[in-house]
Amino acid sequence: MVERFELAKDYTISRVINGCWQLSEGHSLETNLDKQDILKAFHMLVEKGFTTFDCADIYTGTEELLGEFSKQLQHGSTISPNDIQIHTKYVPDINLLSDVDFTYTEQIIDRSLKRQNRDVLDLVQFHWWDYNVPGYIETAGDLYRLKEKGKIRNIAVTNFDMKHLSEIVDAGIPIVSCQNQYSVFDRRPEKELLDYCKSKGISLLCYGTLSGGLLAEKWIGKPSIQPETRSHVKYLQVIEETLGWDSYQELLLLLQRIAKKHSVSVAHVATKYILSQQGVGATIIGVRNSSHVESNAHIFTFELDRSDIKELNQFLDNYPILDGEPFELERTADSKFRNIMKMNLNEE
Repeated sequence: MVERFELAKDYTISRVINGCWQLSEGHSLETNLDKQDILKAFHMLVEKGFTTFDCADIYTGTEELLGEFSKQLQHGSTISPNDIQIHTKYVPDINLLSDVDFTYTEQIIDRSLKRQNRDVLDLVQFHWWDYNVPGYIETAGDLYRLKEKGKIRNIAVTNFDMKHLSEIVDAGIPIVSCQNQYSVFDRRPEKELLDYCKSKGISLLCYGTLSGGLLAEKWIGKPSIQPETRSHVKYLQVIEETLGWDSYQELLLLLQRIAKKHSVSVAHVATKYILSQQGVGATIIGVRNSSHVESNAHIFTFELDRSDIKELNQFLDNYPILDGEPFELERTADSKFRNIMKMNLNEE
């Protein structure tokens, strides 16, 4: 059975969320996506209990794809559109931040409703590219007004650090979750954010748990990796700044040994390790085709024991955590982490 938990009052989600970033136009560097196979994967996932999906206004084509999936569920399926949860994001372009107002925000929310073929958005995760541009607290307030109008069920944030999330919370905005990058490679949430979220009853939803697929047996013993996706580019940078290549290989071997003990895969162990952290509500695992659906179901067939977690902690504690708070490097001018970001995707 797929584990579920209550993210907000009367609102439950699966603890592994189906991520759709890899399905957006421009994510893959070379591979074309098979739309029909992706829709097949969606059906297979919900039938197994993976009913929660993560997309964004800037993940080109993903809201529309989930809207099409919702329409298919209306006809001849034992599962209805009301049985799935679609989490989207509101990401105003960096060039427009100073002009964002209630009217603009409502237009984007209305567009997401239309794309998804929904009457209400289950969860809107708010992102702000540049804290030096004022307006993020006011914009979070505008999302709360749209919640009161019945267009949004729950409000969340994504890529926020503790300081700026606390400003929104202190302003009285009911934030139910915070989505951030968190994996055995990137442990920045452990500095401040995780403890703060626990203290406020805010669940952490974690992306990058499998680091674009780099946490897998297929890379063991490889002298290098030729990036195939934008995810590979990003997470290879993270490896370079933390473990380095040789220790990355050592980590894969450690994960493989633990995986064999439980008759699962490296990816399952890496996912379960993050799910075992207090304050983590769910992890987000990307969907690319139907071939990996069966594998995802194994995540809930085992538990890591204390010795597994202790061994992983002891290994990881030998290596530095990325500088700064969550997403700080990605906001820093001239940083290699920022240079790969696309910040005006609504404009495009």
